[in-house]
Amino acid sequence: MTRILKNFVNGEYVEARGDARQDVVDPSTGQVVASAAISTEADVDAAYTAASKAFEEWGQTTPSERQQALLKFADAIEKRADDFIKLEAQNTGKPWALTESEEIPPMLDQLRFFAGAARVLEGKAAGEYMKGHTSWIRREPIGVVGQVTPWNYPMMMAMWKIAPALAAGNTVVLKPSDTTPETTLLLAEVAAEFLPAGAFNVVTGDRSTGQLVVEHKTPQLVAITGSVRAGIQVALSGAADVKRVHLELGGKAPVIVFDDADIEAAVEGIAVAGYFNAGQDCTAATRVLVQEGIHDEFVAALAEYAKNEAKVGLPDDADALLGPVNNSNQLAHVTGLLERLPDHASIAAGGSRLTALGGGFYFEPTVVSGLLQDDEVSQNEIFGPVITAQKFTDEAEAIAAGNGVQYALASSVWTKDFGRAMRVSKALDFGCVWINTHIPLVAEMPHGGFKHSGYGKDLSLYGFEDYTRIKHVMANIEL
Repeated sequence: MTRILKNFVNGEYVEARGDARQDVVDPSTGQVVASAAISTEADVDAAYTAASKAFEEWGQTTPSERQQALLKFADAIEKRADDFIKLEAQNTGKPWALTESEEIPPMLDQLRFFAGAARVLEGKAAGEYMKGHTSWIRREPIGVVGQVTPWNYPMMMAMWKIAPALAAGNTVVLKPSDTTPETTLLLAEVAAEFLPAGAFNVVTGDRSTGQLVVEHKTPQLVAITGSVRAGIQVALSGAADVKRVHLELGGKAPVIVFDDADIEAAVEGIAVAGYFNAGQDCTAATRVLVQEGIHDEFVAALAEYAKNEAKVGLPDDADALLGPVNNSNQLAHVTGLLERLPDHASIAAGGSRLTALGGGFYFEPTVVSGLLQDDEVSQNEIFGPVITAQKFTDEAEAIAAGNGVQYALASSVWTKDFGRAMRVSKALDFGCVWINTHIPLVAEMPHGGFKHSGYGKDLSLYGFEDYTRIKHVMANIEL
């Protein structure tokens, strides 16, 4: 039976004002599982009105009070983990086991981290920087923030946005992706027990709804995780109203494998980091640069792993590494890129849609070799279970090829040479560089890129500070 979804505004589920709706499709079956409203200007305005009212209370809470509320929120999510896992699977097609082990625990850890971060904000020491006057710095919440989240990690990306915003004392209006709204709505429902009504509001909708959330006059900060195209539109909109903008956009991570690397360990680490979540990750290890001395051996081993170890399965398959891509448009995007491969490229493994699992949007784990730097799949995000391989000769060429894309989010280098690892990690123009691993994230360290990957940081105290504003207060102490 199709679930009829409502918005969550002012602490309760509410009907949208308009009649337009859209289907939510289970990518593992291709079947409609829910219907969500396409929220209108009136819906967005109601959400911002609720958030503004809630800020009058939430913005005045102490760090300790916010910490306690967010810790209770985390505990409540943990108790309902099975509900989140099943809904996430129906909106994304992800294997239950991977969501249970690789998403729920870090998501809870991130929320608890920001709950603690609320109590440890730091600033310049107060002092007499002008004779007879004492100055000090206040870090304050911005107020109401607008947020837009993507479909690849709908539950976790919502947490990356709401946790620091709420911990800093802000209130939120969030629009989840049109294809994956349900776990975000459930997050708001669970949070409502511990937050003032209106502190965390969720409006469903399409691209037009997201535009309304971004362009509304109320928020002084808008944050988005999405495509470069979407990020540019948000930046332009923010500029028109002098809003602060926080952008976490695309990636094309170079994975540089030198000829002294442990090939077996590198193949397994890169394959898992490339195929996890069907490659739908801005940091995914999908662009491998391999030194010429081990190139052929490495590509052959990677292809064997794709064929025999990277299991594609239904959500309830405990052995599955990956499920389907998220939607029919994404499946068409991945298929189209492979259909347009240049003649000098070859497919070493996979390359086709999987139909054995039914009507879902499944695609074989794929390895493409023989690619050159300017090829379409070397330059553009595939966002599917496709790992590409290029050959390089020396360190300088590897760095130039690694940096030679518009994105600058994440990267990795695989070598046993410590000095080389240090040189390359310094030279790579990316917000994160892993050495002999790829994709681990921790709440204490920042995540965010440069260039067309956007600006601003998620996670860490750097991400927390993005949701605050700085005020200088000066007092005349001689009166």
